[in-house]
Amino acid sequence: MKIFSGSSNKPLAKKIGKAFGQKLSPLEIYIFSDGERRVRVEEHIVGAEAVIVQSTSTPVDQNYMELFFIADAVQRSGAKSTTAVVPYLGYQRQDHIFRDGEAVSLEVVVKTLEAVGINWLIAFDLHSIKIPEVFKIPVSHLSALPLFADEIERRGWHTKDTVLVSPDMGGIRRIRILSELLGGMPYASIEKQRDLSTGKVEALGIEGSVARRAIMVDDMISSGSTMVKAAEFLREKGVEELHVFATHPVFSAEAPKLLQESLIKDVYVTDTVYIPLDKYFPKLTVLSVAGTIARAIENKRPQKINFK
Repeated sequence: MKIFSGSSNKPLAKKIGKAFGQKLSPLEIYIFSDGERRVRVEEHIVGAEAVIVQSTSTPVDQNYMELFFIADAVQRSGAKSTTAVVPYLGYQRQDHIFRDGEAVSLEVVVKTLEAVGINWLIAFDLHSIKIPEVFKIPVSHLSALPLFADEIERRGWHTKDTVLVSPDMGGIRRIRILSELLGGMPYASIEKQRDLSTGKVEALGIEGSVARRAIMVDDMISSGSTMVKAAEFLREKGVEELHVFATHPVFSAEAPKLLQESLIKDVYVTDTVYIPLDKYFPKLTVLSVAGTIARAIENKRPQKINFK
């Protein structure tokens, strides 16, 4: 097996390689003065199973194009199969038509991923459980929820005075699964309304009961405003201590400052998306999904593996 990394998340790719006791395979990615990219595989990979690690977070289009080029390069270099590890799948929120005249961007991405010869896709906590059905190739839809459950137990927060909270009704399935992993912890969900043209969100009410401590869980944090407003809403309902867990740290420019200055005590995310140093903030803790990805690959390709 040969593991290649695009430009978007090399630290995660290196951790996955380390789990298998190997370094990343050499790959030349040359950027021309006009922004175009040239990709070249720099070692013999005929008959090998190629694994490409590339999150398609900001800059989304650039990272997708790079992924397409790497997939094409390994195919042309004789790889037996190509697995794309795309921990954060860009355009996943554009999986259907919201208003007349819109493109279904995710479907365009899916068709292209299949066209460049990818045989298997690994992704994390997709916005909808129906997204894998859009693909014609096998998709391993992994989750960070077991990591979150382990951290919550380690912190001693799985107690009677704690409730799991989804910031919207769409995340209720996620909350139920986490509740089961934690032995049946109580959970609640905030009812909200989003303006499709502006993206602004307004909390309308809550389904379920709150407790002294609340742990909010979502698939991603983008602007951070949803979590901050949800925290303010929960404080009004009597919650004293607020923690946030989200798989994908798709932080916009203002998100770190907004979260740091909010009522939220701490924020736990994963490394599905690379976080530059200027977006780290004191309340932030990053958990790694490298072991989960390595185990998924291991289950299909038996090898000796070290998860330490």
